[in-house]
Amino acid sequence: IIPADLRIVSARDFFVSESALTGESLPVEKVALCTRSDITSVLELPNACFFGTHVVSGVAKGVVVNTGAHTVFGAMSVRLTGKRGETSFDRGIRSFTSLMVRFTIVLVSAVFLIVFLTKGGWAQALLFALSVAVGLTPEMLPMIVSVNLAKGALSMAKKKVIVKRLPSIQNFGAIDILCTDKTGTLTQDRVVLKRHVDVLGKESDEVLQYAYLNSYFQTGLKSLIDRAIIEHVGALDVEENCRLVDELPFDFDRRRMSVVVDYEDAHVLICKGAVEEIYACCTHYQIEDHVYPLIDLIRADLFEDVERLNRDGFRVLAIAYREFPKEKKVFTIEDEKDLILLGYIAFFDPPKDSAAEAIRLLERVGVKVKILTGDNGLVTQKVCHDVGIRVERVVTGSELSGLSEDDFLRVVEENDVFVKLSPLQKEQIVRALRRRHVVGFLGDGINDAPAMRSADVGISVDSAVDVAKETADIVLLEKSLSVLEEGIMEGRRVFANIVKYIRMGASSNLGNMLSVVGASSLFPFLPMQPLQVLTNNLLYDISQTGIPADHVDEEAIARPLRWNVDRIKRFMVLMGPVSSIFDYATFALMWFFFGVRAFPDTSLPAFERLSLERLFQTGWFVESLLTQTLVVHVIRTRKVPFLESRASFPLLVATFLVMAVGALLPYSPFGGYLGLVPLPASYWIWIGVFMASYVVLAHRVKGFFFRRYGGD
Repeated sequence: IIPADLRIVSARDFFVSESALTGESLPVEKVALCTRSDITSVLELPNACFFGTHVVSGVAKGVVVNTGAHTVFGAMSVRLTGKRGETSFDRGIRSFTSLMVRFTIVLVSAVFLIVFLTKGGWAQALLFALSVAVGLTPEMLPMIVSVNLAKGALSMAKKKVIVKRLPSIQNFGAIDILCTDKTGTLTQDRVVLKRHVDVLGKESDEVLQYAYLNSYFQTGLKSLIDRAIIEHVGALDVEENCRLVDELPFDFDRRRMSVVVDYEDAHVLICKGAVEEIYACCTHYQIEDHVYPLIDLIRADLFEDVERLNRDGFRVLAIAYREFPKEKKVFTIEDEKDLILLGYIAFFDPPKDSAAEAIRLLERVGVKVKILTGDNGLVTQKVCHDVGIRVERVVTGSELSGLSEDDFLRVVEENDVFVKLSPLQKEQIVRALRRRHVVGFLGDGINDAPAMRSADVGISVDSAVDVAKETADIVLLEKSLSVLEEGIMEGRRVFANIVKYIRMGASSNLGNMLSVVGASSLFPFLPMQPLQVLTNNLLYDISQTGIPADHVDEEAIARPLRWNVDRIKRFMVLMGPVSSIFDYATFALMWFFFGVRAFPDTSLPAFERLSLERLFQTGWFVESLLTQTLVVHVIRTRKVPFLESRASFPLLVATFLVMAVGALLPYSPFGGYLGLVPLPASYWIWIGVFMASYVVLAHRVKGFFFRRYGGD
């Protein structure tokens, strides 16, 4: 393992794996001199090695440039330990809380002043204002949010998905852009042998057999390519028929390696390497059992096929051989000439089996996928084609590095595939996208960790390194990516149920407080006692406990859902006065029809005046509780309540049980403690009409709101 950031002074066949930083599994050659002029990232320097990477082969000497936190790896670690920014969930909760605080302060102040000026006595005014403040406060919000998120996490756990931070469930449902690394997330992060063909492009078992002998008998550290060949063929007992005679190791000048085996009464030199270098050593080619001289036409066809495979993201190696008499025991690189070209083998990192289906499902639910990778463009385009991502333009890290802030934002918005990116550039892209979107990042490497931390929700996979899993908010334990769509839909259900409570609570509270302000001004007594206000609020909150288990209409979660406090405020302002209409109708009913207007008559005995006051307060207590609890079934869906969309059983039970308790409370022994009195039988006829009218009007106003403003 390289212990610091180094500047290479001298190197010989020095091969370094930088997967810890770049995420790419294939090693990189390091040299002493840097002759490239197109380098835009320090990670592209061929004469630099970095802390945390490890040597695959060769030797080198270098000068230490940076250590500890000053290394590239250390700088990434520092970024991961800083304070995490606000996510979409955090901003939404903060904005809604701020709205309710301002709203409460204004209304409570108004209520205090009105009661103080009209009823006299600051103590009574203060007590009533405080009870109103409690009534306005959405006390159940923490419970509703926590239970919804926990329920979502449990649901995801059944699908073998670990949710490390509960708020990430809602963020998961809110994302409209999912940025993802390529290697190890969309692909299997392993090299697979895909083709073994002769010079004419026909499948050849002999090419595969000779490639296997070369990989099996080499004595050095087996590369990913060698392991892929051996894994493809499986275990063969080749040592019964073959014996290793000599070996010519790989080096970067020759770009090939050879083994000599005792095989079929000859010493056969089998050479494997880059197509250009192998071809330069060949004078003939073989088709089946026939050997022909190499001609320019064959060369043109061969290199055309190889170029096509390279464009498709394959890595291609050629296989050639030459037979020597058994008397020859010692071999040198001078013997790698006059070879017979057998054919070539092609490798690639295959997409995960579930990747294409996952991309299709994400697009269906309104989530755009963007590829952010450190790999090259050809390989990335091949993977994108395989998983169904359209590629109109491939943007490189070097192109991004020279852009202004505005151009950078425009490019990352308009394009979906970004290659040759450094870890910092991945993070910059995520931060830029978060200005207008809710962004998730799916990664598996150390190089993905900064971007995962900067996203609204970081997602890691089962094969990820520990740092990536530690940084992630959500970890997929299964190899299948189809769970991404399921997680997003679960997050949207969670958010939809949270917003249900917020809409219900905010609109009903506004309506009640508008009624309180008006009633406090119009009537010579408090419209509801402080204890009644608190009891009403408690019962209403209990009716909401079924919301986390409620059904969500599929149409409501068909697209990404985001916090929109302005829309919540509009809904509150539009629906709140609707409930006030029936509150004032109840005031009129109690005042005129049931004779409470006699209260100002000072000639009445005190107990009769108190009885009239309590009758009024009881009438509004019951009407307020019944209507605001019933309207839950209207607000929970855009459809016609009860007919087109029905609440879950727990919510039905909770709401109708609370309505029953509210209706019976005036007739119970507890009613006297709360200042409630029995209501006349005719009252229930009026309240039945009010409730039916309220449901119809609320449904129409709700429909108008969604047609006018849309909404999540």
